Amino acid sequence: MLHPPRAYQYLDAVARAGSIRQAAEKLHVASTALNRMILELEEQAGTPLFERLPRGVRLTAAGEVLVHTVRRSLADLRSAQSQIEQLRGLVRGTVRLGCAESVATDLAPSAVVQYQAQHPGVQFQVVSGVTNQLLGLLAQDEIELVLVHDPAPSDDLRVITRLPQPLCAMVRPDHPLAGRTRLRLADCQKYPVALGDQSFGSRRLLDAVMARSRMALRPLIEASTVQLLKEFTRQTGAISFQFQIGTLQEARRGELVSIPLSDPALGRSELVLAVREGRRLPIATMSFIELLVSRLAELTP
Repeated sequence: MLHPPRAYQYLDAVARAGSIRQAAEKLHVASTALNRMILELEEQAGTPLFERLPRGVRLTAAGEVLVHTVRRSLADLRSAQSQIEQLRGLVRGTVRLGCAESVATDLAPSAVVQYQAQHPGVQFQVVSGVTNQLLGLLAQDEIELVLVHDPAPSDDLRVITRLPQPLCAMVRPDHPLAGRTRLRLADCQKYPVALGDQSFGSRRLLDAVMARSRMALRPLIEASTVQLLKEFTRQTGAISFQFQIGTLQEARRGELVSIPLSDPALGRSELVLAVREGRRLPIATMSFIELLVSRLAELTP
């Protein structure tokens, strides 16, 4: 294995922990030795890299610049290790994926299982969350690829593939609307609903449509997780809303019915697979991307 410079590891660990003592515990080194390393780096840089606070440390502007460079160097080193292993006929390493919650309980785990059946030496680190949170992790090289809804255009983002994603109403099979093949949001007004909170991209779309048309929904609950909303729909019959890819598992099982919303503003969303522009990706990540592209192509209308 290729080992990064110890100073890089120490600096990164302290920045993540926000505490020299906690970073030392994680690294299994003495806090005095770790503090001495940080002081030496600050002397070499000619400026403080951390603010010393009553309960920990915080990066200075200079520290943020250096940590950003260090993390990219660590990512490049992992990529080089991966390429060397490929030359030796191995496929190993760790794939770091950030994905929307809509794909975290179905597409993402099934894709990982499929990939590891062929490449058992590859491990995965998967983070689920909202789009802006995951894009922040991608920019910091905490993850290597994202599968998210409607990211804002950016020169720092290289889009690999897109999948159209209409917003759907999810209802129980016994709901009065369950037999419909298409709905407008106005059709849901007279029924109780379950809504995601303001961190959801789908919630912002719904709010925009309601504001323009001066309609109102009757939410019984607002929640920050997709699974809670789905379970609430199962138990109460309230309508919840989800991008189409997040409805496939329940629809296959017959637990819930997924009905696309025909309002023009609710049919333009996309699920986007992307990486940071300029990032050198490990071999395992690149081959997993090929699998994801294939899986998403199967879902393309």
